[in-house]
Amino acid sequence: MNEAITRRGALGLGAVATLAAGGVRAAPADPVALVSTWDFGKAANAAGVARFKAGGSALDAVEAGARVPEADPTNHSVGYGGYPDRDGHVTLDAIIMDEDGRVGAVAALEDVVHAISVARLVMEKTPHTLLVGEGATRFALDQGMERTKLLTPEAEQAWREWLQTAKYQPVANIENQLPGPPGSSLNHDTIGILARGLDGHLAAACTTSGMAFKMRGRVGDSPQAGAGLFLEKGVGAAASTGVGEEVTRIAGTARVVASMRAGRSPQAACEEAVRHIARLRGAAVQGLQVGFLALGADGSVGAYALLPGFTYAVTRHSGAAEVLPSASLFAG
Repeated sequence: MNEAITRRGALGLGAVATLAAGGVRAAPADPVALVSTWDFGKAANAAGVARFKAGGSALDAVEAGARVPEADPTNHSVGYGGYPDRDGHVTLDAIIMDEDGRVGAVAALEDVVHAISVARLVMEKTPHTLLVGEGATRFALDQGMERTKLLTPEAEQAWREWLQTAKYQPVANIENQLPGPPGSSLNHDTIGILARGLDGHLAAACTTSGMAFKMRGRVGDSPQAGAGLFLEKGVGAAASTGVGEEVTRIAGTARVVASMRAGRSPQAACEEAVRHIARLRGAAVQGLQVGFLALGADGSVGAYALLPGFTYAVTRHSGAAEVLPSASLFAG
């Protein structure tokens, strides 16, 4: 690995040593119901707990939770109001999984707000696991989903301003010219939600509008089982956030779950995946953010990121909720 990265990593480890890096332990008296990425995961979790209390399953809970940021026009990284690709099209990716090995996903979905519900329809109504582009949109409309213009005036204005500052040209990698590094707190691009019912059943979901001003046709890690999201019965579930390309390179969430299967705690499993990315990519990930969030079959929680700034929400079945900072490998 690049020497500067190694030295920086050592500084980062020292800087976070005082944080509670052990994750969240299982609490039988008031077990964890949902965990999700970023501060806005708290509102998503609340919707999931409400669904649990109404008699819903873990799968119902993660779908209900994901629909909250999808419908929020002020959230520019998910659903309605999401920032468009560099050609001005808002495209959505989503995936949903349960512990019986069922999975449904969509990528490059247009004109439909609730990508997570379309993903669930793919899982339940088709023999497939992933539909993309025009076919995904047509399927959603055929299933009765409402057609909606996803590009809000605020998101369109941000896109037009970006075109001016970026000197827009149809060339690769221009999407890196953003306010803050890709995957930073200024440009985080996904919400992952992991749920555990009182019966111990697990489910997981992820939904996103993808990286702001991405190349048209770009799909990140989010809708890919084993990259942006993974779940295994009796082991646990994991979600990722940040620069999806870096997660995809290592099948990140499959790696986290495999580590838990081998006996690591959710916290240790997230740390192992982040450190692997740093070792593998060296200077290529300097300044980029990648984070993992994991939920064990026993209700324990772990989170870890390359850089400071990744937060996650933990909500228990009582409704008690908190937003926590993740520990990180590097100091900044």
